[in-house]
Amino acid sequence: MSRISVRGFAVASATAVTTVGAVVGVAAGNEAPSVGNTEATAADATIADIPAGAQAQVQTASLTQQADDQSTQADAAALKSAQESARKAAAETAKSKKDAADEAKAKKDADARKKKELAASRSSSRDVGDLLGKSSYSIAETQAIARQMMAGDQFQCFSNIVDHESGWNYKATNAGSGAYGLVQALPGSKMSSAGSDWQTNPATQIKWGLNYMNDRYGSPCGAWSFWQANSWY
Repeated sequence: MSRISVRGFAVASATAVTTVGAVVGVAAGNEAPSVGNTEATAADATIADIPAGAQAQVQTASLTQQADDQSTQADAAALKSAQESARKAAAETAKSKKDAADEAKAKKDADARKKKELAASRSSSRDVGDLLGKSSYSIAETQAIARQMMAGDQFQCFSNIVDHESGWNYKATNAGSGAYGLVQALPGSKMSSAGSDWQTNPATQIKWGLNYMNDRYGSPCGAWSFWQANSWY
């Protein structure tokens, strides 16, 4: 064993050596060494410098101290690992709960939107059904019918054309050309292909106008783009 190793054993066990020396000295009639002197001596001692009877106790005390230190370090490491594991588990649990809550909220919102859209659709369908067969129609009523007869993203384009052509007057007549109705069909009798009531029913006029725009321009928005460039369609 090296001097450095023995020095470590000796310093760690100074108290044990002092106690042993004190007992031996008293028994021999000698004065017991002080703790400070013993520690200083032990710090510079080799294993051979320590009395044979005390060597085992010195080594035992040193090993016990090392074991205690290692145990303390192991306990601290285990505690730190447990705390880190608990932190990760808590974070994962919190994230899982948040994700579940977000998913539930999204589903709830989607269901609410579907119910609202369905209710609006049923209401609009009833409104249009109530409007059909009347003797006269307001602009708002005529527009409500048009909204139900085409895709939502096409209505505004259709409305732009009708605004310019007739101002949403389903009985509008061009005295010069003879064009008639919401979309100013020329001649107006063309709209009879959509229904015999083409002169009095805005739904029939909308149906004919929508078919015309789809066939010739692909959609009401296609017809509106042509109208903007040419002022006619």
